[in-house]
Amino acid sequence: MTIQDILPATGIKVIAAASSKKRLFHDLGDMAETCFGLDQAMVVDALLDRENLGPTGVGHGVALPHARLPGLAKVCGLFVRIKKPFDFDSVDRQPVDLAFALFAPEQAGVDHLKALALISRTLRDSGVCAKLRANEDPSTIYTILTETMTAQAA
Repeated sequence: MTIQDILPATGIKVIAAASSKKRLFHDLGDMAETCFGLDQAMVVDALLDRENLGPTGVGHGVALPHARLPGLAKVCGLFVRIKKPFDFDSVDRQPVDLAFALFAPEQAGVDHLKALALISRTLRDSGVCAKLRANEDPSTIYTILTETMTAQAA
């Protein structure tokens, strides 16, 4: 599994700010509707339900919100860079400015976990995160993420 299998080039957005998790989840819901034809409200509800189980802010300004959704054929993802970091209740209490959302079919099993591990490994790399934070062009961000995944796979 590679980043290209999960993230479409159109699934990247740079936003000025997010006032709350819920606002970010609404943005992700809109993106999921556009990119994958998913119901925006269903996506937001699923992300909020998962977040209620425990925060998905993994530290160092990174969040990995994720949810299982009915009617989805494969694991897919979206990436958002937030110019003004905001409080996400992360494990290290640091504000979040990078969010990679993953959506999986209800019965995804191990594919969901593999995708989560892949994204987590990538965004634990401080060099990758620095490059992502230094860029505002979605196509450049996509290139950074896909080159990172290709290099790690080699």
